[in-house]
Amino acid sequence: MGKFDKLSVFLSLVLRHNPGAANITVDEHGWADVEELLAGVNGAGWKIDRKILEEIVATDSKQRYSFNQDGTLIRANQGHSIPVDVELKKQEPPEILYHGTADRFLDAIEREGIKPMSRLYVHLSKDADTAFKVGKRHGTPVVLKIHSGEMHRSGQEFYLSENGVWLTKQVDVMYFERLNGGK
Repeated sequence: MGKFDKLSVFLSLVLRHNPGAANITVDEHGWADVEELLAGVNGAGWKIDRKILEEIVATDSKQRYSFNQDGTLIRANQGHSIPVDVELKKQEPPEILYHGTADRFLDAIEREGIKPMSRLYVHLSKDADTAFKVGKRHGTPVVLKIHSGEMHRSGQEFYLSENGVWLTKQVDVMYFERLNGGK
């Protein structure tokens, strides 16, 4: 674990889910004023300055955050549960993508498809290893193979976030299969 992991988790909470936790606001595109964020995070009992924030952004293994061009604003790249438009560009996905989940969710997923749940989008990975790691964070991991090319050709929109996560609104049951072929 890095020395700022807990602080990074708090920043993720603030920028993706609850700006009020640091008594700040984000605009319609998810941007927060850096000085306001620093003051708010310090006011919430954490110790942070510009140097620490820059280190967190630069070293975050999931590349969760981005600064704007002049460094006065910051936002989370994706994963929001609050309604923001992070200005994603529609992109044609690769033919196959992957989704990591926990086995306890599999029955519902096989009935209803993959839904964004508390997030704005379903998150998909370009490789099975990354999806496995995502699934492992939620319990016993299951990796689903997504027929994203076929979905796209049928009209489903896909977006690629700044940190390489593929996003879509939902994945219908007919477009995925369990990677290892069954329960």
